[in-house]
Amino acid sequence: MIVVGAGAAGIIAAWRAATLGKRVVLLEKTNRIGTKILISGGGKCNVAHEGSIESVLKAFRSEEARFIRPAVYKFTNRQIIDMFTSRGLEVYTRPDGRVFPVHQTAKDVVQILRDYLTEAGVIIHMNTPVEEILVTDGEVTGVRTGTGTDPKRGYANKAQPATRYGAKALLAEVMTNISDDDSGLPPGVIECDRVIVAVGGSSYPNSGTTGDGFGWARALGHKVERVRAALAPIYLGLDPFDPALSGVALRDVVIRARQNKKELARWRGDMLWTHQGVSGPTILGISRAVEEAIYDGEITLVADLVPDGTPERLVEILLAAPRRQLVRTHLADLFPERAVSLLMVAAGIDSEMAFQNLDKKSRNRLADLLKNYALGTVRHVPLEKGEVVAGGISREEIDPQTMASRLVSGLYLCGEIMDVAGPVGGYNLQAAFATGYLAGENA
Repeated sequence: MIVVGAGAAGIIAAWRAATLGKRVVLLEKTNRIGTKILISGGGKCNVAHEGSIESVLKAFRSEEARFIRPAVYKFTNRQIIDMFTSRGLEVYTRPDGRVFPVHQTAKDVVQILRDYLTEAGVIIHMNTPVEEILVTDGEVTGVRTGTGTDPKRGYANKAQPATRYGAKALLAEVMTNISDDDSGLPPGVIECDRVIVAVGGSSYPNSGTTGDGFGWARALGHKVERVRAALAPIYLGLDPFDPALSGVALRDVVIRARQNKKELARWRGDMLWTHQGVSGPTILGISRAVEEAIYDGEITLVADLVPDGTPERLVEILLAAPRRQLVRTHLADLFPERAVSLLMVAAGIDSEMAFQNLDKKSRNRLADLLKNYALGTVRHVPLEKGEVVAGGISREEIDPQTMASRLVSGLYLCGEIMDVAGPVGGYNLQAAFATGYLAGENA
């Protein structure tokens, strides 16, 4: 059996199939496994989301939740967490339910996954891009590999002769796992009767997810729903956005996206200004809704900087501040210095003004600003910068009980390549693990 793509879904699919006695070859076009796992959560890796399965499913859109339900019940968040903690990974759960390693990083998560693959006997080939899924009379017969690049020597191996591997011949030739600096298989055909495609979508293309699987799916008759950004940063217009704020973070704020006086989406958490706009968990949380509505009219982002305080309570707090204290000194206890300067300008308050000189109109204006700070107008939601994409192979053409293609016998699909995208918070990694597990078990 061939598994194409060594991301979260592909790794678990290969491991699960191998533990059930299947001979598995895992093909990865880059020079490492788990690249997107390595960059998830800023390198910290949000491995799962705690809570009941039903609470996890509620985070997804209803039609997508129905589709992944069999998978997440088959391989639960608790099983995923136990898979790592049983190998020494210490984890903790944040108040919002996100599960992270305590001391270790995403590198440790990937190493544990590699150990599972090694112990299960999965044969891994890096730098081996697949160009085509081979099908005869509606049944999978193998894959055609293309030209990779040797990371040590820096040349493409297209000059090597094409090779045809029967499944037994391949296993006889390569009986040990290939390390991450593997120069890759030469171009050729690998014969098999089962193929699991787990190559991801088209977000973060530098990680290897360049949308290859969408082309294969279309060639085999599958419908691919429009691919769009899901968890992505948002680029803003220059008014009032200031690129000088790049790198400034705001903690525990609520970001709201508005269009035609209506609220499209909101999310609570941290936000980060970037050189082109905004990012962070709150922005990733609203980005899918923003991208879907971006052509229907202008969208503005507004931040509630003190979500637990009402405007009236904020006025009371400002009135209770020491009369001789500078306003900016008070705000500096709540926000980064560069953000304070911006707020003072936006509120029309002199940087050296003390509370004793702050009139009622200015207090009300500052309180309103803290509750409704305009971040700017949305210019673009970059697909290529997203952690995951929405859209992909139509769910109607995949059996949710097995992850098998309804169109091609022997073809299984899992992970981000399918038309499923959850919110920020470990949900997408969890869905990838679960659908990979189901695909591997049934294949």
